[in-house]
Amino acid sequence: MNTFPAAAPRTTGGLLSWPRRAEAWLDGHGRKAWITAMVLGFIFFWPLGIALVAYMTMTNRWSKDMFGSSCRKSRRASWNADWNSRVHASSGNSAFDAYKAETLRRLEEEQAAFEGFLNRLREAKDKQQFDAFMEERARSPRNDDPQPPALNA
Repeated sequence: MNTFPAAAPRTTGGLLSWPRRAEAWLDGHGRKAWITAMVLGFIFFWPLGIALVAYMTMTNRWSKDMFGSSCRKSRRASWNADWNSRVHASSGNSAFDAYKAETLRRLEEEQAAFEGFLNRLREAKDKQQFDAFMEERARSPRNDDPQPPALNA
């Protein structure tokens, strides 16, 4: 009979496991925890902040895990989709929906008219600049028959 107590299962802890535990803890708390750790690293010991930036960049944490995809594009696309769905969604009040549709139609017509006005204004300005160029060109002496340079032989 063996009288020795059964050995406790060995954990995978220890001195060298703290980076994995810290990484898991930061992952569990999201991108704000990573950014906070990076800022604190810069404040207390700047090489630690640089090391965190390098680690997040090399492991693609910054681009994939931190923000998913391009923030600006995805936020703008989702905002536009939300706006379009809200603008065209029915409120449940038919009188208000008719008023809203008429107002949106009128605003679109005004926008088209204003864009037409801006185009005519640009064309007029371009024509004025071109006419001024042609007048200046007509006033300057023209030498239609340029003499070839004489060769001294």
